[in-house]
Amino acid sequence: MPTDLPNLLTLSRIAAIPVLVAFAAIGTPWGDMVACVIFSAAAITDYFDGKIARDRGVTSSFGRMLDPIADKLLVGAALMLLAGLNRLSDAALFPAIVIMLREIMVSGLREYLAELRVGLPVTRLAKWKTGFQMGALGTLLAGDTGASVIGLGALPVSLIGELLLWAAAALTLATGWDYLQAGLRHAGQADAANGHGAGPGDNTVARP
Repeated sequence: MPTDLPNLLTLSRIAAIPVLVAFAAIGTPWGDMVACVIFSAAAITDYFDGKIARDRGVTSSFGRMLDPIADKLLVGAALMLLAGLNRLSDAALFPAIVIMLREIMVSGLREYLAELRVGLPVTRLAKWKTGFQMGALGTLLAGDTGASVIGLGALPVSLIGELLLWAAAALTLATGWDYLQAGLRHAGQADAANGHGAGPGDNTVARP
């Protein structure tokens, strides 16, 4: 049900986006710090909604549908904010582009594989990618200005955030390649089962 606690946590990530945008757009040190806190709190719910759902046995189709959508909306909004507000260096735009393109690709793969009734499970490496990605975006939203509010102005916070973003992009490429291979494999099996594109001696049959 949409009113279950895990689903409410998932919905809260979507609800946090306009608030995040508003504080980031203010352009003050306090606004940057609040934007960081909002994003970080929203990102943490990604862990707790799944854990609570599994522990309570209240997993639902609604939650499985909405969870990846909420994640991608939150990440996409943060990346566009950082780029639009010139909070990224020219070099950092490249890992940001890689992350955005990977999210779009995985969404397309999931949509296609859903037609084949095949799931695309989240790998352990993908979870590491998510951790680096969320840490990078939260750090970049705070930036050097936000860090000064809590007495961390001496640290190169923006640089740290960009380094984390590059690490996330590297993991993004690795996990994206894994997901793409899985998608191509299932597509090949589906074609073979339908009598299309099967090579000599190819007896692979797609499983429902």
